[in-house]
Amino acid sequence: MSDMLVPLYKLPEHRSLLQKLSEGGIDVRRAIAPEKHKVAGWVREHFNERWADECEVAFAHIPVGCWIAVEKGELIGFACYDSTCRGFFGPTGVSEAARGKGVGKGLLLACLHAMHAEGYGYAVIGGVGPKEFYANAAGAIEIPDSTPGIYKGIL
Repeated sequence: MSDMLVPLYKLPEHRSLLQKLSEGGIDVRRAIAPEKHKVAGWVREHFNERWADECEVAFAHIPVGCWIAVEKGELIGFACYDSTCRGFFGPTGVSEAARGKGVGKGLLLACLHAMHAEGYGYAVIGGVGPKEFYANAAGAIEIPDSTPGIYKGIL
């Protein structure tokens, strides 16, 4: 799986999507420190240990580099940045039941806009699975010869 690059200065507007999600009962927001154990536990349960580890790193930053989606008081998605490397987006995931509602796109764009506001010009999405999603949602382009990238030799 190759990496992708996103020019943050060309991001699409995201407030209308976040407003639409909010009107549908889904709140996308930056997580706060006291939520770390809940979020990391949910990521571990629904995805995997490695992503939970990266999620915990995102909570070590100020501001916290983890965004969450909450519906009816329940966590339904997350997205992180600056976890494995500075300037990297990910990991990110949405519960199976919440997929197809725009939650993943909302989380992606919220994180990328936050990165831009913090001074980044570009973001790298490492080890991308759904390339078309990232290209369509954020204008990401594939980085040639980026497999396995930073993940080479991972334990």
